[in-house]
Amino acid sequence: MGWRDKHNRLHSGMNHPLRREKPAIQWASGQVIMARSLVQLSGHIIDSLLLPKVLDLIISLGGEFEILEIDVGHRRTDQSQARILVEAPSSEVLERILAKIREHGALPLDEEAESVELEPSPQNGIFPGNFYSTTNLPTLVRWKGTWIEVARPEMDCAIRFDPEAARAETLPIHKVKKGDWIVVGHRGVKVIPLERKVPREPFEFMSSPVSIESPKGLLIKEIAESLKKVRGEGQRILVVAGPGLVHTGAAQYLVEMIEKGYVQVLFAGNGLAVHDIESALFGTSLGVYLDKKIRAREGHEHHLWAINEIRKAGGIKQAVEKGILTRGIFYTCVKKGVDFVLAGSIRDDGPLPDVVTDTLQAQDRMREKIRGVGLALMIATTLHAIATGNLLPASVKTVCVDINPAVVTKLTDRGTFQAIGLVTDVEPFLRELCQYL
Repeated sequence: MGWRDKHNRLHSGMNHPLRREKPAIQWASGQVIMARSLVQLSGHIIDSLLLPKVLDLIISLGGEFEILEIDVGHRRTDQSQARILVEAPSSEVLERILAKIREHGALPLDEEAESVELEPSPQNGIFPGNFYSTTNLPTLVRWKGTWIEVARPEMDCAIRFDPEAARAETLPIHKVKKGDWIVVGHRGVKVIPLERKVPREPFEFMSSPVSIESPKGLLIKEIAESLKKVRGEGQRILVVAGPGLVHTGAAQYLVEMIEKGYVQVLFAGNGLAVHDIESALFGTSLGVYLDKKIRAREGHEHHLWAINEIRKAGGIKQAVEKGILTRGIFYTCVKKGVDFVLAGSIRDDGPLPDVVTDTLQAQDRMREKIRGVGLALMIATTLHAIATGNLLPASVKTVCVDINPAVVTKLTDRGTFQAIGLVTDVEPFLRELCQYL
């Protein structure tokens, strides 16, 4: 029997795979099939490797599959389509499988006509049980026969839905209010997977998410081209940076990028700002003269003196306006109107008046500033890179540069799978990047 005959048989009478009364059958392993669902996968499922990912997930999660129909595009611009029968030993296993393959765009056909399920939040700061936990991929919810795009994709949130306005948005748990309608379960939710762009874009230069031995000059040149392209399209560039920029003498190159208009938003912690300002006021970073590479007398106090000066002035912007701060990264940010968010840490000295010490407030400010960002460049920072990656939609191109390859690995492990990494020292990277720009 050919696949077309088998497909037709499965869609007729008592043999329809979605009929509850269909008797259970046994696999060769002796395991009994108790649940099944027919799913459809569409798009660039071959060259983006979505089809093998979905099939691998089905097997690894304890199910089996049968490809009933597949239509492969003939050209790179053509989309492909596959219908897959998913079988599992229990409805619980099937639900787990459907939840995971949904993240790659595989949607059960019996859900095409169903609206999302909604439940009210029982109280402030608490989602209803079985709420849908979001990814950072573009997501749609179905309501009264229409697919509605979920605003501001972000991972590890819920979806708040307004039935009257037919509007959906992601919502972190600390912002939910009693009575908010929250999407529960997976029915009526569609995730749009990332696919390889056709034709090839400048950004798509690495086959591996972490580049250690690739030709760095070529990669840096293509990152520069991506920065130019993003700015040419009117999108903003976000830089997430750690204090290593100052310690290595790379701050001058970030200043150059800001002056050339290649930075619109800067995320960092107290450390980057303090050591940048210490360098501007005293010529040292952590008490070491950057030009002489020798420790200053009483240099260990310089960063505290820098904090004290800015606190006396009332903040970084006030210090610039009063002529106290006359150079450096944050001086240039103020002069060029670059938005910056400094998120606090338990280990911060001071901190500077501009540092947001409430974690949830810092997250919310960062959420506001990432709107309109088309590319994020994360440099020499682990915690801030991961924190920012948790907030970014998957559509934002993300480059992570660090001497430690584990940084980008941690990013991708936590769900920022669009991130690619370049393992190198930050100073030569930024120097060469500025040359290309």
